[in-house]
Amino acid sequence: MKPTTTSTTGYLGSLQALGDGLLASAEDRLKLFALELHEEKFRLIQSYLWICAVFFSGMMTVTFASLTLVYIFWDSARLAVLGGLAGFYAVALTAIIMAFRRHLARQPRPFGATLEELESDRACIRSEN
Repeated sequence: MKPTTTSTTGYLGSLQALGDGLLASAEDRLKLFALELHEEKFRLIQSYLWICAVFFSGMMTVTFASLTLVYIFWDSARLAVLGGLAGFYAVALTAIIMAFRRHLARQPRPFGATLEELESDRACIRSEN
């Protein structure tokens, strides 16, 4: 049977309790940071895969649609078709860039929960409790 340890009183006991509390708080914050890092990594990989899929299918669609239009109008209006396609692609690119910027603006701040907890800790330390 283990003997029970008695807590020391006075300055040494207070310092031990303070150190234990600080280490526990740091451990909690590191666990939260690690969890958020894992979530951010997963979100980044997921976004990368979606971007690759969209890029590949979009490029294949654009290539074959353009080749089809140029082939159909090769004899009659080849320059008009090529100019129209270039204009259409420029407008589409601008729309995609604007939509992507809106998408990025709506994303949550990386490590937001960790930063909020650290801010809460600082506010708690500053207050006169």
